[in-house]
Amino acid sequence: MTGPARRTLVDAAKQGDQNAFAAIATDAADRLYAVAFRILRDPELARDAVQQALLNAWRDLHALRDPDRLDPWLYRLVVRACYVEARQRRRTIALTGLSVVRSVPDRPLAQVDDHEQLERGFRRLSPEQQTVVVLHYYLDLPLTEVAAIVGLPAGTVRSRLHYAMSGLKAALDADARPTTGKASSA
Repeated sequence: MTGPARRTLVDAAKQGDQNAFAAIATDAADRLYAVAFRILRDPELARDAVQQALLNAWRDLHALRDPDRLDPWLYRLVVRACYVEARQRRRTIALTGLSVVRSVPDRPLAQVDDHEQLERGFRRLSPEQQTVVVLHYYLDLPLTEVAAIVGLPAGTVRSRLHYAMSGLKAALDADARPTTGKASSA
């Protein structure tokens, strides 16, 4: 749903039309869940985050000035809800579906055969780093848009992405090193 139809629905929802908001929520739910799941890596937590984001959207829809900015606004709400879920549940946050990430400096991810290894590397990143990676590489958003969604300056987002990719590379390199334990003789 785009253009005039979306604007009409947003305007109607702002006036309290629950059916218009239901149409907006239905249209956005799968996209929001995909982002939440990639950040939280837990279906229940992701559903909770999407539900909270949509509740916040209904409550705060009057604050949305430009109906054409609905998707970035909803992404910002779901990212914030993911942070809340992560803090409340004190769970390790990891990413899934990482094959969409194009490369780590000096080491293409296509060369990483073990997806478990890739998952372990992402678990070592902070939730904020994981979020910028998901928004930039999974949603293919430009860094300026990622910055708007997470509410940070573009330079900070570039820095987080740089440190996330460097951290991922370091984790992959560390996992690739042979262990140097002494073997016991039988």
